[in-house]
Order: sequence, then C-alpha cells, then structure tokens
Amino acid sequence: MFFKKEKEVIELILKHLNLVEDSLKNGIRTIEFYLDGNISEAKVLCRRVRNEESEADIVRYKTRDKLYSGAYLPLLREDIYKLIESIDKVANAGEACCDFFLNQRPLVPAEMKPHFVAVSQESLGIIDNLKLAVLCYFKGECKIEVVREHTKEIGLQESRVDKLEWDLTKEIFTSSLDFAHQIHLKNCLDHIVEVSDRAEDAGDQLELATLKSMV
Repeated sequence: MFFKKEKEVIELILKHLNLVEDSLKNGIRTIEFYLDGNISEAKVLCRRVRNEESEADIVRYKTRDKLYSGAYLPLLREDIYKLIESIDKVANAGEACCDFFLNQRPLVPAEMKPHFVAVSQESLGIIDNLKLAVLCYFKGECKIEVVREHTKEIGLQESRVDKLEWDLTKEIFTSSLDFAHQIHLKNCLDHIVEVSDRAEDAGDQLELATLKSMV
C-alpha cells in the first residue's frame, strides 16, 4: 500500500508537470503572436494557458490529498508538496505574464520586439530544464549528481534571463519614449522574467528534497 501511494503521487506529479509545461509553451506562443500583431490568435492561446493552469491546480490538490493520506516518509512529504507548489507558481507566473499582454496591451516598439521575444523564450522556456530535473528525481533513473546538474542548469538559464533583462531595461530607459511608456514596458518585462525567477525557486526546492532523500 505504501509503494502504491508513492506511485500514484509520482503519476500525479508528472501529470502536473506536463500541464505546466504545456501552459508555458503556449505562453511563449501567446507572446509571439501578440508581438506579431495577431491579437485574435494570442487571445485563443491565452485562454488555453489559463485552462491548463487551472487543470494543474486540480492535479496539485489531488497530489496534496495523496501525500496527506500517507504517501512518502514524513521527512520528505512536506518538501515534496512544497516542490509541487513551487512548480505551480511557475505556471501562475506564466499565466500572469500572458494576462498582462492581453489585458494591458503594452505598445512595444518594432525595434524592441525581437528582444521581448528573446527574453520570453528564455524565461518561459526554462521549463525544459526544470522538467528534466524533476523527471530525473521522481523517476529514479538518475544519480543524485545528475539531478543536481539539472538544477544547476536552471540557475544558469535564470542568469541568462537576468542578462537579457538588464540589456532590455537599459534599452527601454535610454529610448526616446515618454516615461509612462517606459514604465509600462518595464512592468511588462518584470512579468516575463518572474517566470524564470519562480523556476529557480523550484530548482532550489528540488535540490533541498534531493539532499534530504540522501539522508
């Protein structure tokens, strides 16, 4: 019974992870369509992002119930749920990012659009490294050192996002745009990079769970 519950938890975690991945991949496409001027398609994908994030929430609740019913040792139970919560916050940030574009409709100058696309792809695309790390841990097919290498990659990608953010922030505030427009674009950028920030937090939480599993 103990191992059956663990298996059920892992299945739910992987389902949750796939929904988060789909949500963020559609988030990237939402932003790309918006910046390309295809607002109608961006709206459709934004709704899909919301639906996938909502489905992920339901799976997260089911996972919590399984953990409370006795799956995993008490030492790990809380950390595993905190990990799932931290992954869910990545999806939440992706949804908020898409909502910002479709609700507030930032006016991105043509010369800045490629930079906004690049930082969006890098920030929301961090789900690839996060998924590799989580799969490696829960499927038990990797050594602990390999899991930690994947979490290291999450941190490195987040650093790349920071560099893109710094460069684009400078471009925004040295442009001839009025200050209100500059602030709006910076708020937009903040929403984009929030995704990779939350992914780094999830990577840290995974590392903690990994360390405890070694005890």
